Amino acid sequence: MMIRDTRKLRILRWLLSGLLLLAAGGWSDSVIVSADAPPNELKQPNAQSQKRLAVIIDDLGNQMKGTDEILAMPVKLTVAVMPFLPSSEQDARDAHERGHDVLIHLPLEPKQGNPKWLGPGAILSNMPDEEVRKKVEEAIDNIPFAVGINNHMGSKITGDKRIMSVILDVCRERGLFFVDSKTNYWSVAGDVSSEKGLPELHNDIFLDDVNTERHIAGQFHKIEKLLEQRGKCVTIGHVGVKGDKTAKVLKERIPEFQLKGITFVGISEFARDQRKDFDFAPGSGIKLP
Repeated sequence: MMIRDTRKLRILRWLLSGLLLLAAGGWSDSVIVSADAPPNELKQPNAQSQKRLAVIIDDLGNQMKGTDEILAMPVKLTVAVMPFLPSSEQDARDAHERGHDVLIHLPLEPKQGNPKWLGPGAILSNMPDEEVRKKVEEAIDNIPFAVGINNHMGSKITGDKRIMSVILDVCRERGLFFVDSKTNYWSVAGDVSSEKGLPELHNDIFLDDVNTERHIAGQFHKIEKLLEQRGKCVTIGHVGVKGDKTAKVLKERIPEFQLKGITFVGISEFARDQRKDFDFAPGSGIKLP
């Protein structure tokens, strides 16, 4: 009997391929997302496949709780340092010396929230292009060893194409990339990055949006599932009032993840992944091969 339903035929072919691979001893390390997923969304059977996790820790620069513990982690992390604060420069230097990636945690106006949380050097939606450019350049000059920028707050600015265009123009000129923290679902940062030939990088999941050890542990469980599906993940946590909780759970999870074949990488590695697809000429920031 002829099978007219193409979807059923596709599934049957997939099952047959799976049986043949299993008979040959394949798929030992692979995970199939869905029989209907496009080919580029399937994790192909590959003994060399690797799960990579980029952990970004925000809000360094003001001697916040958890800073020392984060900098002392035994794996490569990415630390996002707020500019113009008492320990901004020293935190960036310490992170670099310990092998971590450094981002400038640039304060951007949110749709709502306490303006006092923005900190010095904030970029606001009523600023002209020249002032935005000046503030971005000053922030870059304040944080040594930065490879990129991510947003502190910023739900309003990341949805503003005019201002994001200025910020990303400066990024390109200074050899930096931008990581969208995804505080705004309608952010234009990724699209504008692509238009300007920059890597498109964004947060996949917050670690401590609810700052309890139980919640953070649950977020790591979700991260593990994302890694099974995609092979790589970007997550953001924080130092601060309860930053010791984030550091504690992260330290506990590191050996568990390593035993499962998960590698901790700096966010610059994901930028390098996109190097071949983007016309990105690095300047004083990240040095891409």
